[in-house]
Amino acid sequence: MESPPDSPVAQSAQMSPDRDYYPGQTKSLEGIAVRSFCLGLALASSVITMVLTLVYTSSPLWRLPFFIGALSTFHFLEFWTTAKYNTPVVSIGSFLLTANWPAYAIAHTAAMLECFLTNLLFPNRSWALFYSGHIILLVGCILVLVGQFVRSAAMIQAGQSFNHTVQHRKKDTHALVTTGLYSFMRHPAYFGFFYWGIGTQMVLGNPFCFFAYTVVLWQFFSKRVIHEEALLTRFFGDEYLIYKRKVGTLMPFVGN
Repeated sequence: MESPPDSPVAQSAQMSPDRDYYPGQTKSLEGIAVRSFCLGLALASSVITMVLTLVYTSSPLWRLPFFIGALSTFHFLEFWTTAKYNTPVVSIGSFLLTANWPAYAIAHTAAMLECFLTNLLFPNRSWALFYSGHIILLVGCILVLVGQFVRSAAMIQAGQSFNHTVQHRKKDTHALVTTGLYSFMRHPAYFGFFYWGIGTQMVLGNPFCFFAYTVVLWQFFSKRVIHEEALLTRFFGDEYLIYKRKVGTLMPFVGN
């Protein structure tokens, strides 16, 4: 016996295909809207604060809003590129706001605290050797910009073959991408984040977090690449092994 069209059972059946988009669910439109608004607000506030600090003061603390702006841009682009180029898997988690929690949050908090405290307690002291502070700052800015561009471009080029989580089963949409950025570096998305993270610490002028970020990111991607490439070899066989021999990661001692 069928339920009447207006009965709660019938309504529930009609709603079930779209239930993931309701508040509290994995693809909640409300959750996506709130996170996008907050990231946009953080980016706008950081840009305004950075510009005002640079124009009206000589304080090096403009670096903090720069870092917050870079973080806001990164997390928004993680979601946007996934939503546009790998739509079937996009979810609230695609923002990566709670990825590797709480280590990720601790790392960024430590970076901001180091920048703030060193400039507050030692405002006239430079940690750069041989007056290389401006060079380090310039290189850091370049790494942040290049790292972000390469990561986002890699996600766009890979399309549905890219996923934020390592896939243990090959899907019909998975293809071995060897063109574009992938023609001269394996794992360009990892390359991008590796140098983006290091670059942020150079901009902040953080000697301790610079070394900590470098070590932690190197360890993380070394393990991740080994694990992922074992799966890629299983998925694509000799095709991947030939590609692996021809193309490096461009990250020191990662995947070599």
